[in-house]
Amino acid sequence: MVALHLLAPPPWPEYALLDTGNGAKLERFGPYTLVRPETQAIWRPTLPEQVWQQADAVFTKTKGGEESPGQWFQRRPLPDQWPLHANNLTFWVRLTPFRHTGVFPEHSAHWAWLERHIASRPAPTALVLFGYTGLSSLFAAERGAHVTHVDASKPALRWAQENQHLSGLDARPIRWLVDDVGKFIARELRRGRRYDLILLDPPVFGRGPQGEIWRLHEQLTGLVEQCVQLLSEQPLGLLLSAYATSMSALTLHNVLAAALTGREGRISAGELVLREQPAGRLLPAALYACWSSGAPPHTS
Repeated sequence: MVALHLLAPPPWPEYALLDTGNGAKLERFGPYTLVRPETQAIWRPTLPEQVWQQADAVFTKTKGGEESPGQWFQRRPLPDQWPLHANNLTFWVRLTPFRHTGVFPEHSAHWAWLERHIASRPAPTALVLFGYTGLSSLFAAERGAHVTHVDASKPALRWAQENQHLSGLDARPIRWLVDDVGKFIARELRRGRRYDLILLDPPVFGRGPQGEIWRLHEQLTGLVEQCVQLLSEQPLGLLLSAYATSMSALTLHNVLAAALTGREGRISAGELVLREQPAGRLLPAALYACWSSGAPPHTS
């Protein structure tokens, strides 16, 4: 039997999930509170409506799917960006037209796993695919890994580089690449380049720099198989996460297990969750599956 786990990140002093419900979530990013859509929060909120009405900014979706652009309504003027701090990192928060802020606190639930693997070998090589604003890349570099960060978005990569400078990590070995992930992997395989750790967080749908189309359900299996080929002769681990609500964590587990057939190690899978403060209710945030060549399973 496959055991699925719930992983919550350690508390961040400057971030809090305050409440959820009625298709939305109320969050605090530093000094500002935001309301953003959350399709999975179909239950009733815990806090009274007047608390939600005091939020500094509210995101409203326009017509279209989950990732369609929308608008922020600011009840008081907010800066274009402001800094947030966590785990020795400093990074910018911004209000984007796609409801995101550039910060995904749930991913820090993986950082203890990542830190253990990096500490087990001097200067391991880490590949971060679909790296967005770079927080996991920066965490890995700050802990001693040599990082290659790949994302198809030039604005996202510039944001990640700004976060690197803001965190005082300019001297750390990070290779920043704007590229289509599929084409990048194919070139790396031809070159014979390999990595000790691979992290990937593919979107449900995306476009590469040259208009390449990415669809998670159609291409995930092949992508994971190629990533397994990119692992070094003595790999440390592979971590896959996804925000696909139509999939199950068991799906990610099975995809990863099939790609790793014949390799020793242990696989863990489950959901990344955020914990409301102070109510303690859990909000499902993402799915994950990870493989470790020799470390304990990733269950906490």
